[in-house]
Amino acid sequence: MEDLHQHRKSYEKAELTEDQIRDNPIEQFRDWYLDAEENPLVVEANAMAISTVEADGCPRTRMVLLKAYNENGFIFYTNYDSRKGQAIEATHKACLHFFWPSLERQIIIKANLEKIAPNLSDGYFHSRPRGSQIGALVSPQSQEIPNREFLENRLHELEKELEGQEIPRPENWGGYLAKPYEIEFWQGRPNRLHDRIIYNLENELDWNIKRLAP
Repeated sequence: MEDLHQHRKSYEKAELTEDQIRDNPIEQFRDWYLDAEENPLVVEANAMAISTVEADGCPRTRMVLLKAYNENGFIFYTNYDSRKGQAIEATHKACLHFFWPSLERQIIIKANLEKIAPNLSDGYFHSRPRGSQIGALVSPQSQEIPNREFLENRLHELEKELEGQEIPRPENWGGYLAKPYEIEFWQGRPNRLHDRIIYNLENELDWNIKRLAP
């Protein structure tokens, strides 16, 4: 067994105190997201983990890309028939997680999910590179396939079949809006006494703000 007990660091880059935080967590998210986007050590600031609960009761986590956010929540795109899509349709909930190690920050978001309007999914789909559009048609996401060649062959077939044509968005591919009801901001601090500020939505309008012990 490899001993990892000595793998540790002290977090000393920033702090998160009550006099610094915004009243609205989306505004606080925007501030932190812009910090991450402008930091040259952060490769993909919009990379986030999404955890859903499957039929066996076990959470399942995967990485996706945040594509938009506003006062209503956070938007990402996926195949609705995928494992994450099926889990979302069953529970209409997910947990989003951003981790920016170079800033010693993470954000944990519990949210209710709903599909966005088809025309919005159409707009984003047709803004993607053509190869990505065809890829959405090629892949039966989360289903078993015989081998890699299955995908490559189907890709070449569709490239020829759709040459010179607009690629239609698959009906089972589109966006979700994650509407947050709890958002936690975590800032690493020395001696493992990290700052944890949590926002809880009350009455679908107001946010209750608390500090949690690390």
